[in-house]
Amino acid sequence: MVRVLVTRPEPGASRTARRLEALGFQPVLLPLTETRPLPVETSIGADAIAVAVTSANAVRHAPRALIASLAELPCHAVGKRTAEACRAAGFLVVTEGPGDAEALADLIAGGVAGKAIVYLCGLVRFQAFEQRLTAAGVDVQPIETYDTTGMDYSDADVVARLSGRPVEAALLYSAKASAALVSLIARPALRQLFEKTQFLTLSARVAGPLEGIAGQAIGIASQPEEDALLALLSQPR
Repeated sequence: MVRVLVTRPEPGASRTARRLEALGFQPVLLPLTETRPLPVETSIGADAIAVAVTSANAVRHAPRALIASLAELPCHAVGKRTAEACRAAGFLVVTEGPGDAEALADLIAGGVAGKAIVYLCGLVRFQAFEQRLTAAGVDVQPIETYDTTGMDYSDADVVARLSGRPVEAALLYSAKASAALVSLIARPALRQLFEKTQFLTLSARVAGPLEGIAGQAIGIASQPEEDALLALLSQPR
């Protein structure tokens, strides 16, 4: 059975593990990042006409009072999973985007040009979404509901989680996780565990930190969503 390393934070890691088991793979959980809520001001400007969300974590960590104050505004979610999280959180009208933050910005820019939107987001995030909207004349009001931090593992921790055996594939969902994995691979005690690993990434940006690993197989999902990422597992290695 192919062993697949899952590097995303909980609770997504366990959800992905269940999907892998159903597909006939053996998941190995090693979250390389974790998310935690940030203190948030629950009042917003009265001029906002819509909400944008590019990460399910942004609504998962948002205070209930904040969600309640925004729930009646049209909500633009980046993709399917985020849209589901927005509906579960209490947003009444949720539009599911194309799965890519920049594409979502292009999609909604025309309808909100010259107006203000609230952007539920993390402290650490890719800036292109806001930049595209700002360039289109949209007043983006970011509300940072969570932070993403790295996980610290000793060599012994990693060896124990991997049962001392190499993994055939690793799933990577963020550039931060990719950089963290590169750091682990650089450790002499761990290098042999990743000598034949295929690195499967959610996007070219996520794959970026892996470029310095010579001779390794790197796959990039056709779309920045988990279904496309898992589809890479069925391709010849």
